[in-house]
Amino acid sequence: MEASKKQTIKRVDMLHGSLLDRLLLFALPLAVSSILQQLFNSVDVAVVGHFASNQAQAAVGCNGPVINLIINLFVGISVGANVVIASYIGQKEKEKVSQTIHTAMLVAIISGVFLIAVGLLIARPLLILMDTPEDVLEYAIRYLHIYFLGMPFIMIYNFGAAILRSIGDSKRPLYCLLLSGVVNAGLNLFLVIVFHLDVAGVAIATVISNIISATMVWYFLTKEEGEMQLSYKKLAVTKSELVKILRIGIPAGLQGMVFSVSNVCVQSVLNSFGSDAVAGSAVAINYEYFSFFIISAFNQTAVTFTSQNYGAGQYERCKKIFRLTFISSILFTICMSLTFVAGRYFFASLFTPDSNVVEYAVTRMSYILLFNFLTNTYEIGGAALRGIGYSMTPAVLTVFGTCLFRLLWIYTVCRKYHSFEVLLSVYPVSWAITGAAVLTAYFVIRKKVFCKKEGLQQSRTE
Repeated sequence: MEASKKQTIKRVDMLHGSLLDRLLLFALPLAVSSILQQLFNSVDVAVVGHFASNQAQAAVGCNGPVINLIINLFVGISVGANVVIASYIGQKEKEKVSQTIHTAMLVAIISGVFLIAVGLLIARPLLILMDTPEDVLEYAIRYLHIYFLGMPFIMIYNFGAAILRSIGDSKRPLYCLLLSGVVNAGLNLFLVIVFHLDVAGVAIATVISNIISATMVWYFLTKEEGEMQLSYKKLAVTKSELVKILRIGIPAGLQGMVFSVSNVCVQSVLNSFGSDAVAGSAVAINYEYFSFFIISAFNQTAVTFTSQNYGAGQYERCKKIFRLTFISSILFTICMSLTFVAGRYFFASLFTPDSNVVEYAVTRMSYILLFNFLTNTYEIGGAALRGIGYSMTPAVLTVFGTCLFRLLWIYTVCRKYHSFEVLLSVYPVSWAITGAAVLTAYFVIRKKVFCKKEGLQQSRTE
């Protein structure tokens, strides 16, 4: 009886009852956990900005697109695990839930080890290819080499958190990030200020914090009951479940990778404006992440709730999930973005005392944050499509609408009008194009799929 009560406290019932309160109960801890993680990561940029140099600050900031480029495929695969497990829960397929969990966690370990090798091999050539400023290059390479040593733990946390979210538990991943984030912030200050380790100290602190979050999420899974319990002895790849995970996860991961390729190209052009522009952009990106994590939380909420309800054959509920997550995400995103834009000089100065860096940061915040809500159009639309098993469609549309369009902009518009502001304008324009395409696809596919499923249900009852 006591165990049952604990399970009820941990999990959100996605299949029954009112939706808005359950969606918020699931999404807001997700958003808070990601924002807290970014807040603690922002300490990396702030500490080196105040206690090291602009070059060290630029090195930490410019590595974001590189890291995302390398790890996004596997983060996408963790989304696939979330969808498959949630769908099996809706169908009450307990044995398949267990097989999928153990397959996913073994994939996490293997992919983490693989990413260590990849990161160490391509860090220098990729940063050189991106035209990283010479006074920043060695700092950036040092940061990446240390950062990638923690890849197995990053993968374990991402896959483990995806599994917990598939059962409606978004609170324990928050606890993991809260503790690891506090450790990260404390170690940043200690290693940079006391030992003068600049970017190396920041990277070491990040690796240690990732070890803590991975250990916690692994522990939580081993203490689960029934089909959700993780056991070392059962770690094995079940081919049929791996195929289902990859069918959803690879398109999502490839979308993220190609998306990152476009951002790497944007970063390459941005690097041409010098280390102050790179540092200013690194400052502004922190606030973009805060806003985006609201969108990402509702994205994961839409995927998980849609998967469970689609698996249970509750199609009208799936439609309502899309409406509520879409509207809620837009409202929360606008509120947060406008707050940052209104206080942009204050928020930028928290990271650096350099007035030139602040001006670049303020410019980026004005151009990006005012239109950040547009990303909801393709993020929530794509999440709803993945929840009903259509992962390739949003991936392809995002590649064309965002990635290829940005490359075209860089090699045409930016060459003719080489300015920081023109470069930044590519973001809102590409968001609007991609969002229109993904939303159109969602409504067309939803109508077709749901009509077919509802027809099959009706024929069975007759």
